Amino acid sequence: MIRTPRTLVGGAPTATYVLRFDGRELTAQAGQSIAAVLWGAGILAWRTTREGGPPRGAFCGIGSCYDCLVTVNGRPNQRACLVPARPGDRVTTQEGTGHAELGV
Repeated sequence: MIRTPRTLVGGAPTATYVLRFDGRELTAQAGQSIAAVLWGAGILAWRTTREGGPPRGAFCGIGSCYDCLVTVNGRPNQRACLVPARPGDRVTTQEGTGHAELGV
């Protein structure tokens, strides 16, 4: 669902839309990465590791470290800092390798 455009300070209107993270509706702005949308909603961790399950979120923010992996529309191992948010995306917390969702 695309929402009414918002105007940024000193800028042009920006379209906003909704994506879902673990079932929760979040508002995204055109051009944001999934990590930016999650940060904007106060969500700082969205993955757990294979060994022991400690939480992880963004570390480098430029796609080098793989700490920000999420599952997007059923595809695991997507780097949230690089993947652009799109209207209607279904993003979920990734646990371990993320392959359980694919039956691997």
